[in-house]
Formats: sequence, C-alpha cells, structure tokens
Amino acid sequence: MRILALDGALARASAAVWAEGRVLAARAAEGARGQAVALPPMVAAVLAEAGVAAASLDAVAAVVGPGGFTGIRAALALAQGVALAAGRPAIGVSTGEALAASLPEELRAAHAVWSATDTRRGRILLERFAPGSLTPLGPPEPFPLDALPVPEGVVALVGDAAPLLAAQLGDRALLTGALLPDAAAVAAVAALRLQGKLPPRACLPLYVEPPAVTPPAARQAGQG
Repeated sequence: MRILALDGALARASAAVWAEGRVLAARAAEGARGQAVALPPMVAAVLAEAGVAAASLDAVAAVVGPGGFTGIRAALALAQGVALAAGRPAIGVSTGEALAASLPEELRAAHAVWSATDTRRGRILLERFAPGSLTPLGPPEPFPLDALPVPEGVVALVGDAAPLLAAQLGDRALLTGALLPDAAAVAAVAALRLQGKLPPRACLPLYVEPPAVTPPAARQAGQG
C-alpha cells in the first residue's frame, strides 16, 4: 500500500510517501505561512526520492483541519488534484487524528488523548480520543481559555495549544512533544481508513469556526 500524505493545517508544511508501514521519503518546512508555495515542490521531491509515480499510489491523504484556512485549502487542493490525475482516492485525516497517531501506542493505550488547536481568537478547539482509540469521540469543540473542561484523569495533550492547556490542567495533563501534525502520521491514519479500520472521512475542509478573514465579496455585499 503506497500513500502520498500532505499537511499544511498548522505552522508546518509536510509531505511524505509511505509504504507498508514505513516512510520512503519525507519533507517538512516550519512556518505559519507559505504552505501553498512550499507543498507542490515537496510533493514532487518525495515522489522522486521514493521512486514512486503518482499513478502507482493507492491513495492521497491530507489533513482537513482544524487549523489555518489558507494552509488547509492549499493542502486539500493539491491532494485532490494529484488524486484526480492519478485516478486514486483522496482521504481526509483530522488534525487530532494525525497528532494522536504520532504518539507511541503504549502512551495512547494508557491515556485519553486531547488534541488542542489554538484559534488565535481566545479559544481552543478540542478533539478528544478515548484511551487506545484513533476515532475521535466527536467533532472538535471550541472552548474559551477561561472555561476549559477538566478531565477525569490524566490526559495526553497534543496540538499547538497543548502547552496552554497543560498550564490550565496542571497535574491532570501529560504534555507530549506532538505539537504539529506530520505527514508520515497522516499516511498511517489514511492506511487504516483504506483497510476499513477507521470510519471514512472526506478530503474536505473541517471548519469548526468561520474563517477570521471575511472575503471581499461578502464585505461588499454587507455595505450600504
């Protein structure tokens, strides 16, 4: 099984070619902006390094959110384009699924996982997983920083807002190093989807809250 995976949801762009449980090639670039420019050459580079033609892929996967509007749209448009040209399925993976999948299985088995994404607007989006599961308990939920839920036990925290959440939860939090999604973990989740071990997810944007920027057409429509 060969999968091309992309991510641009948070402050990193990454791409990887994954086959039968191992990464054949990977690229990443840190930064909160620039995914639309960084991802296309990354895809070309990892396919070339892995010696894999797009037509020989089994699927293309991308992170659908939550995260930044521009990065998500860039990754999904590229993933859908490659999948369409290759005649292969495009598979969606949530930010929380990718982050949870990057943790050691022993850690996930012992603790519930909370994926925390910073909206940059005074709220955190939480995507929660039961111990040992990569299927979220529900869709991501927004919470104000001063009204965060309290877990019943110690939870493993992932995501770019995990340090903020850890400061609030104190000894109920286990802060992991999984702060940003990685394309290799995206591919691993997509492989489970292809095998029917996880529920399907469309390769479409997952927006919990509306974009912070109002499109020009909408602003003009509201004038006068």
